[in-house]
Amino acid sequence: MKIERFEDIEGWQEARVLARMVYAVSSKGRFASDFRLRGQIEDAAVSVMANIAEGFDAGSDAEFIRFLRYARRSASEVQSHLYIALDRGYVTEEEFEAIYQKAVQVKKLINGFIRYLRRSQQKNT
Repeated sequence: MKIERFEDIEGWQEARVLARMVYAVSSKGRFASDFRLRGQIEDAAVSVMANIAEGFDAGSDAEFIRFLRYARRSASEVQSHLYIALDRGYVTEEEFEAIYQKAVQVKKLINGFIRYLRRSQQKNT
């Protein structure tokens, strides 16, 4: 499949799912009133998507890779915040595991895309 817009990137598509999952749990119960944690985890989830999109229009593969690394770090941030949500009783073990594993999947997709772009760079030099 040819990538013509950032929405075609599988990592972005799965990051969108990750953001939906985060918003689904952060908007209910006691989690919804923990404004600081809620804002941090939501911002991190949105940042994964945003950095992939921003990197797509960065102008070079090297710049795109830089933004993909930011996206990957934001996915790790989501995972870290999840532990606090679990410890505070804001999410169930099942919700934690589902969101955590979605973040793992997103990071794997981002890593694969970074490898692809690096190979592409090597072919062009």
